[in-house]
Amino acid sequence: MLTNFFSEYGMKKVQVIFYSQSGQLRTVIESFCAPLVQNDQVEVLFTPIEPTTAFPYPWRFYEFFDAMAESVLDRGCAIEPVAVAADADLVILGYTVWFLSPSPPVAAFLNSPPAQTLAGKPVVTLIACRDMWLMAQERVKAKLSALGATHLDNVVLTDQGKSLYSFVTTPRWLLTGKKTAFWFFPPAGVATGEIALASRFGDRLLTALAHDQETKNAPLLTGLGAVRVADKLIASEKIALKSFRLWSRLMAWAGPASSFGRRTVVSVYILFLILMIAAFVPLNLIKNGVAARLNREKAQVERRYYQAPSGE
Repeated sequence: MLTNFFSEYGMKKVQVIFYSQSGQLRTVIESFCAPLVQNDQVEVLFTPIEPTTAFPYPWRFYEFFDAMAESVLDRGCAIEPVAVAADADLVILGYTVWFLSPSPPVAAFLNSPPAQTLAGKPVVTLIACRDMWLMAQERVKAKLSALGATHLDNVVLTDQGKSLYSFVTTPRWLLTGKKTAFWFFPPAGVATGEIALASRFGDRLLTALAHDQETKNAPLLTGLGAVRVADKLIASEKIALKSFRLWSRLMAWAGPASSFGRRTVVSVYILFLILMIAAFVPLNLIKNGVAARLNREKAQVERRYYQAPSGE
């Protein structure tokens, strides 16, 4: 049946532009795109963004925190040239979140001349990260808008386990490469079952492409549980990003990456961060949760805004 529609509208090309440091996002993309890859009426072009100097994985301790300033201040990093297919019918932009910001390779691509080819193209964003992605997505949305792209949908797969657990499990994974459960902590990263279920989005996109719906400037993935917005984390992200910006400016002022001055500020920041996580983060999450319940109307408005365009 779909073949008949493709015959009417013509074969479609989908380009997937992404950067995956640990490999998890690549696995998510493979599941997400599987229905498209398996259909001979759709050409899927995978375009990884490659930093000129690869970021380590697992991270080395100081290099992990040293990447904060460039991430938060939107300085990006040097990347190999990325070719955007001028004849792509749909672009999928996959990224992860570093310090509440799009990873430097993705930021570098969006700031580069080739990204201007996204003008007029429908774009679906695909995120795999911890449960704090709102501020990063705001920045990506602004960049896509400035480029003249049409942002159709956003899909977010978040780490399994509660927010407080991921303060331990995510750094352990990034610094050691270990994702397995330990003590009372769940495994790090997105659950295997949830990654497998990402193929439902590819199924919907396949149907949409067959009917030429990507040209209608309307969301394609509504009703599929594309995102989940936790009310209590909205205010936390806004506060945390302000703190990140302040410390990032201090790090950048202290010197370039890996310099003695930068490492000195990073060391002070790590101590500050440990104290914040231990003393203030649990209280702040409770406070924000209570505030969201007391002001349900405001919380609902904010939730709907951040759920857009695909909805929960």
